[in-house]
Parts: sequence; structure tokens; C-alpha cells
Amino acid sequence: MNDQPPAMNDQLLELRSLAAKAENRRTETGIPRVAMVQGEIPEHMLAAVYEPMVNLILQGSKTMTVGDRTLRYDPATYFVMSIELPAVGTVHSAASGEPYLALSLTLDPTVLSTLLTDLPSSTERNESDAGFSVAAVTPELMGAWLRMLRLMNKPDEIAALAPVYEREILYRVLQGPHGWMLRDIAAPDTAMARVSQAIQWIRRDFAEPIRVEALAQRAAMSVSAFHRHFKAVTTLSPLQYQKRVRLLQARTLMVASGRSVTSAAFEVGYESATQFSRDYARVFGLPPARDSARILGETKGRGRSPDR
Repeated sequence: MNDQPPAMNDQLLELRSLAAKAENRRTETGIPRVAMVQGEIPEHMLAAVYEPMVNLILQGSKTMTVGDRTLRYDPATYFVMSIELPAVGTVHSAASGEPYLALSLTLDPTVLSTLLTDLPSSTERNESDAGFSVAAVTPELMGAWLRMLRLMNKPDEIAALAPVYEREILYRVLQGPHGWMLRDIAAPDTAMARVSQAIQWIRRDFAEPIRVEALAQRAAMSVSAFHRHFKAVTTLSPLQYQKRVRLLQARTLMVASGRSVTSAAFEVGYESATQFSRDYARVFGLPPARDSARILGETKGRGRSPDR
């Protein structure tokens, strides 16, 4: 924080004060698509399929792992995820001991598309990069976030002003180094948009077998091009993506719904409980029964339900 310009330091301090009422889970602000979170968050709550979003760290830091790629971001940076991705996050308190504190804006394709129609077209794009990345916060972006969060104290102004500030936040991201991701996801004929559509198909029918050839055909790509673009955007192959979604869903079934290992495995589409257990341990570090018992034990110790 001390390396930032004085004006940004002041903005950051005010944002921290406004967001200090957040809980150690996703906390709604009363502003559409804007949420906040504070403090220690159980690891299992940070392993999920994340929505497309812009995430701003106010205090502490966070690591986000998607596939084999791990990114770290802190109060000098913001995180952009342009598509739905299965990821594992870890939050860290500040070096001085203050709790982790962050804001998020869930991306609305309609808002983004409307904004893009009012902006000059851009030929800058880098489809070889993943659909998620970290960039440095600018004073302009920090200021837009501050104006947005001040509306928490002026709820009568949310309906009129939140859409304006949302457009400004998105505009500042579009002007940044990873704005191409938002442009590509809003344009129907880009590889990014086609991969995003394929992700919707996979997630909708995650328990059913998938054929990459069929996905490629529906995306109007050759099999090789589809596989290449999907891997570039998500860092995972289509089959690996489906497997991560299945494992995350099975974990939820065991922890929140009390399903047995075998029942959860079959419900998410596995034909072999043994293979399910191997895949599960490879991703989460423990066999499913031990992992779910650990999560339930930690949850009981915190005195809260496992789905919060």
C-alpha cells in the first residue's frame, strides 16, 4: 500500500472501511452483482466453478489455481475471470495481521455488450492466453469501485447510479491490459465466446459422457482447433474440465447432502467408484471419505453449516 500514490492509498482505506462489515463468506452489498468477503475462508468454500467476474483485493492476498496455472494477487492488483472456470483459491491475511478483504463484480453479458456498442472497436486480442489473469489497479479503476461501494450508505441512489458505476468499472477494465478478454467473450464469433458456449454445454450435462468431436462440431471448429482453444482459455482439456466439475459437485453432495462416496460418484457420472476416488485424491489431496470428514469436522468446529 505504501508504494501507491497518496490518492490511491486514501481510496483504498475508504474502501476497506466500507467493506469492513463483510462476513467470511460471500456477502451481498445490496448493489446488483457486487459482493464482498472478509477474513479466513474455509478451503473447501474456495474450490468451486467461479462465475465470470472482476475481483478487487483490498487487504491481504489471494492465490487462484486453475488447472496447472496459479496466480497471486494483492491490493495492488485485480483479477479478471471472463468465463466459468473450476478453480481452487486460498486467501492470506496481510503481513501486519489484518484480515483478507475483497470485492467482486459478477460480469453481466448484457451490460458488457451494451457498453461495447458505445465504444470504438478494437483489433487487440490475444486468443492464445487464458480467460483469466491479474493486472495492476489504476487510480481510475479504484475510484470507480469507491463510487460504487459508497452506494451502500445511500441505498436510495443505487437504482439510478449503480448502472453508471458498473459501466465505469467495466470501461476501466476494458482499457486495461486484459480488456481483450471481455471484448472477446461478448463477441459471438470469437474463439473465446465459442469455448464459453461449450463450457455451458459441459456444465449443463456434466454427468453425461461427452464427445469432443460433438462439442467441436457444435462450436463450428475442427477438433484440433477446438481442443487447442479450449486448453488455451481454461488451461484444461474438455474432458479435464468435465472431470473437475464432476468432482466439485460430488464433494458438495458428500458434505452438504450426506451422500456416500459410491452414491456421489455414480450421481455425477462416474462408472467406477475406485476411479472416482483416485481422481478425487489427485485433485483434493485426500480420498473422498477422509476429505469430507475433515470438512465436516472443521465446519462443526466453526459452528456453521457446510454450505455457507
